[in-house]
Amino acid sequence: MMKIQIPATSANLGAGFDALGLALTFYNYVEMEESDRIDISSADGLDIPADEKNLIYISAKDLFAVCGRKLEGLKLVQTNNIPMARGLGSSSACIVAGLAGANHMLGNPLTTDDLVDLAAQIEGHPDNTAPALLGGIVTAVFDGRKVHWVKQEVFTKLKFTAIIPDFELKTEKARACLPKEVSHNDAVYNLSRAALFSASLLTGKFENLRTAVHDKLHQPYRMEFIPHCREVFDIAYTHGAYGAYISGAGPTIMAIVDEENTYFAGKMKFSLENAGLSGWEVHEFHIDNNGTTLC
Repeated sequence: MMKIQIPATSANLGAGFDALGLALTFYNYVEMEESDRIDISSADGLDIPADEKNLIYISAKDLFAVCGRKLEGLKLVQTNNIPMARGLGSSSACIVAGLAGANHMLGNPLTTDDLVDLAAQIEGHPDNTAPALLGGIVTAVFDGRKVHWVKQEVFTKLKFTAIIPDFELKTEKARACLPKEVSHNDAVYNLSRAALFSASLLTGKFENLRTAVHDKLHQPYRMEFIPHCREVFDIAYTHGAYGAYISGAGPTIMAIVDEENTYFAGKMKFSLENAGLSGWEVHEFHIDNNGTTLC
């Protein structure tokens, strides 16, 4: 069986709603081979769909169909380290695993661009699927059929600290709360900050990140579903974070921290416990520049 490593992702990055995302050094693993039946199991005991509703299977079947082939069955063994419904790209990791694995089984008939396009078509937007496939930080525009993307490998002295609450927030719910229309001023507010984020991250002007992660399109609305969100932001800034934002649809909060801020995670845990948030977890990652790989 082939083994696939798929990184977690953090999308939006504050103001870059549905356009910016990056891959993290935190991984799901999928072992996969073609079979005459569906045989799906979890190596870590997590309850997952074990039939044709499994998202990895659905994605693999879609790729087979694009290539004019019928997928009779699939044997899958999943190791799910990325928590579900937490804003860290768990569904995108499944989509990308299915596509990458199926493409390899067929002898790689689809190009990287093809895979990026197909993943976005399945997910509906590319901000998680593109960095999961490609790694690095990805700027992407999806026109409904094709993804126009730029990947930039990032080598910085930064940590991305995920502050993960002990509850889920479904993407459907987090999207349903967003307004159908926004003002011209709010659009300009976000456009300027999204551009500032990418430029500042890549040039090392990290002092700009606190301003660059501010947003008026999605975070103010999603905060209503994340109790203590603003308080956690404040705690992160108190302990020296460059920026803090809602990762993807939430509820995870991501803090961007200098590597030399050695005790940031420990201070966050201590402060969260003092604030009565002892169920929240704190994990430190770096940017993964490789994306999905066969290992």
